[in-house]
Amino acid sequence: MSTIRDVARAAGVSVASASRALNGHSNVTPAMREKVQRAAQELRYVPHSGARSLTRRKTDTIGVILPDLFGEFFSELVRGIDLIAHRSGLHLLLSNMRGSAYETASAVQAMRGRIDGLLFMPPNANIDELKACLDGVTPTVLLNYQDPALNLPCVTIDNYAGAYAMTQHLVEQGYQKIVHICGPAHNFDARERLRGFRDALREHAGQRNPMILPGDFTEEGGKHAADMLVSGKTGFDAVFAANDVMAVGCIAELEARGMRVPHDAAVSGFDDIPLARHIKPQLTTMQVHIDRLGSTAMLLLLRMLGGETLDASQSNVSVPSLIVRGSTGQRDAAKAPGASD
Repeated sequence: MSTIRDVARAAGVSVASASRALNGHSNVTPAMREKVQRAAQELRYVPHSGARSLTRRKTDTIGVILPDLFGEFFSELVRGIDLIAHRSGLHLLLSNMRGSAYETASAVQAMRGRIDGLLFMPPNANIDELKACLDGVTPTVLLNYQDPALNLPCVTIDNYAGAYAMTQHLVEQGYQKIVHICGPAHNFDARERLRGFRDALREHAGQRNPMILPGDFTEEGGKHAADMLVSGKTGFDAVFAANDVMAVGCIAELEARGMRVPHDAAVSGFDDIPLARHIKPQLTTMQVHIDRLGSTAMLLLLRMLGGETLDASQSNVSVPSLIVRGSTGQRDAAKAPGASD
């Protein structure tokens, strides 16, 4: 088993420098950190705390690294993971990468040697960053991220098909001025939902330049987008938000500004978080079964922990279901707000 001295020797640095680089200290240059991390990866180095765990071959702990740990989406996801892990006598070690490549690498590094397997949702990472993070030894299942270069099993949803279906539904309901509140530009889910929205509008309504407003998957982002629509006197009769949380914020702001949903404008979302069924009007959305996403990923990981070799060919891709509720009902005959004659 490799030691910190082996890593330092392979990287051509002192033991102290190697230790600082592997422990995320700020007084290490990026070039040195990369050199040390590459040496550690090649030598399959495991920190001492992990080495103690490996003497008994397993830790009974699963690492879960997510972009965020707050909000109904992530709580439902973790609930699904924990349902299967708990039944198998396993514990969860959770970490939040906060969208930063450095924090993602730090989260993976902190778990190395302390977990038996990893569930990893890196929607904002690029392939080179992921290759640098993953050691190639720890059984790993990806959530909502696919790339043939990694050849890892993945559990994901067909964001494109879901957004396409929602947009097609709005067009078929007679809405003509549909606005999309998109998610963060660097987020894979958001990009695919935007692509589905654009394609559906072009193919079913002949629209090539739809209105797209920036969003960030937060309730405040939805409120801000609605404020821009109303304040700008923009003609619109429907809003498709890239997730339910923004849709909820959008509805709240529209109604605070004196508009009625769906009579003045329809609003729809994506994910079907529990809140979508409890607000008024209830939210039309794409049902993802978020907890099932987590459970399915955990079941795949259990197979890997049991000795099976799984790769990208065993990935699970689910197509969301359209759930029509009150927020996209028939609007009044009056014109959409801000529409011109």
